[in-house]
Amino acid sequence: MRDLTNGSERSQIFRFALPMLIGNLFQQFYNIVDSIIVGNFINKQALAAVGASFPVIFTLISFVIGIGSGATIVISQFFGAKDYDKVVRAIDTTFIFMFFVSIIITALGLLFGEEIFGLLQLPQELLPQAMVYFSIYIGGSFVFFGFQTTSSILRGLGDSKTPLYFLMIATIFNVLLDLLFILVFNMGIAGAALATVISQGGAFVTAIVYLNRTHELIQFSFKGLVFDKEIFKKSLRIGLPTSFQQSFIAIGMTALMGIVNQFGTNVIAAYSVGMRLNSLATLPAMNFGSALSMFVGQNLGAGKIERVRKGYLSTLLMSATISVLVTLVVVVFGSQLMALFTQDESVISIGAEYLLIVGSFYIIFSIMFSTIGVLRGAGATIITMISSLLSLWAVRLPIAWWLSGEIGYEGIWWANPIGWAVSLVIVLSYYLSGRWKTKGVVASRPN
Repeated sequence: MRDLTNGSERSQIFRFALPMLIGNLFQQFYNIVDSIIVGNFINKQALAAVGASFPVIFTLISFVIGIGSGATIVISQFFGAKDYDKVVRAIDTTFIFMFFVSIIITALGLLFGEEIFGLLQLPQELLPQAMVYFSIYIGGSFVFFGFQTTSSILRGLGDSKTPLYFLMIATIFNVLLDLLFILVFNMGIAGAALATVISQGGAFVTAIVYLNRTHELIQFSFKGLVFDKEIFKKSLRIGLPTSFQQSFIAIGMTALMGIVNQFGTNVIAAYSVGMRLNSLATLPAMNFGSALSMFVGQNLGAGKIERVRKGYLSTLLMSATISVLVTLVVVVFGSQLMALFTQDESVISIGAEYLLIVGSFYIIFSIMFSTIGVLRGAGATIITMISSLLSLWAVRLPIAWWLSGEIGYEGIWWANPIGWAVSLVIVLSYYLSGRWKTKGVVASRPN
């Protein structure tokens, strides 16, 4: 556990963000390895099917992820206030909620998966492989939620290193199982999904065994868990806006996938790879923003408002600098990056154009996400929800639909940075207003 209320703001945020960044790089690494192996050793149809499945999966799990983020903020603020009894009760409550909701998510996914793909106009040639991958992945949602919940709770307690170690275990096993199931056992796309579920499950079990033996606050046992209604209400108050935000974003991304699907397998495959690389490229900004949320949560709980401001400025500088370097790599080496996933020239060309357009605006994304980090850490999640929903539903989707009809699939790519810019204007305006300072769950006390 790490106390973020003392010491150099820049050093604390960087040291907290670094393990998260490395961990998420590992996570993206095995997602990317999935796509590389699928694209090179199965076919581009399988590559497109994997990509088409992810917006649907994200739609089903996004609401729960939002509630979990609210619980994490509550935990971080109780921890900052040194109220350890409530920290333990908040952890128990989060585990109970995640367990039961994962069962519901699995049932919904298995029952309605094919209907969802039909609504998205997924080409018939991709539907069988997409359903195989989706069904296996969503069937393992319990271990996914368990692992993500454990990692989020630890971060709320100021520990970003332990989740990294467990994620490294998952990454190594996922890559090995990918190679075993696809190259040796010839299991095709089912092998890629099964490798992910087994590796996540193994990491979750390992994490629980380790934490039960070594951690002073986390003791995972169904027999001893206590559900606290009041703490759950606080988690809902903070988490529900993020949940609705995540859900509407997920639905929007699924609708966006429906627009992409109209352009056929090559564009779907290129978009799938482009999203993978884009997720990797935006990780530094996202992790600095997440680290800043934990920093803000603890410091608001301790009543250190000025320290929050300094942390925000430090994060802006670090995140923006890295985003410029990432832009250079993505823009200059776009074709070479795409060629790692497929040898199809059409897919490479389309994907490189996606990276050129979207990658040129990572600086906007980094400033946006740092600002969102402050607001989420303060509990001002309603404004972040509004900004995300407006930028997606009122800007990105209409522009993608309109421009794709005017200039082709390139219009979908241009809609992305335009949406980021709109979101940045909204959250930055709210930050400058100062109203976020009163949104914490712990009564603020002066420095």
